This record gives sequence, C-alpha cells and structure tokens, in this order.
Amino acid sequence: MKIAISSTGKTPEATIDKRFARCSYFVIYDKESGGIEYLPNPVKDAEDGAGPTAVELLARRQVKKIISGEFGLKIKPLLDNLKIQMIVIQDEKTVGEVLEMLENQN
Repeated sequence: MKIAISSTGKTPEATIDKRFARCSYFVIYDKESGGIEYLPNPVKDAEDGAGPTAVELLARRQVKKIISGEFGLKIKPLLDNLKIQMIVIQDEKTVGEVLEMLENQN
C-alpha cells in the first residue's frame, strides 16, 4: 500500500505540512517495499484547483492513504470516491516520525 505525506521539505527531518494541496513535497511511502519517494508538488502555486489536481496526481500513483495537517472542504468527497483514506495529524511531527509510526503498524 502506498501512503502520501504532505511535507515542508525533502528529508526525514522536514515537518508535516499543514496544507495538503499547497505543500512543498509529497512523500510517497510504499509500505510493502519500504521505498520512499520525495515528489515536488507541481500544483502548490496553482491559482485554482490545486486540491483536486493533487488528489488526481496521488491517485495515479496508487496512493491509498494521505496524511496531512488539514484538507480543503472539497477534498473529502473526492477521496471518498477514490477510496483513499484521509488522515489528519495536527501535532508538529517530522516526516521521519510519521514514517516510523507507519513502519511499526501491522
């Protein structure tokens, strides 16, 4: 299963970005292989439609869960339609801390 994390940077020390569609990077973690990819967010500066476009980008990469500090109002119905789980983490956590939590889950 692939999990996306909104991130302020492209290292494990970067923090979770509070803004899903406006984050600097998406960290894509493949739970099966343990692989990690830091993907620059191509829509972070878009005037309109950043949320739906970001969802589409992650869905094409077979992401099944997205972790962020917050999501826009239009995002939940899109994620529900695509059967992608939305996880909100409001604590100040690093990407590395979240990856460690994910690795320790069964």
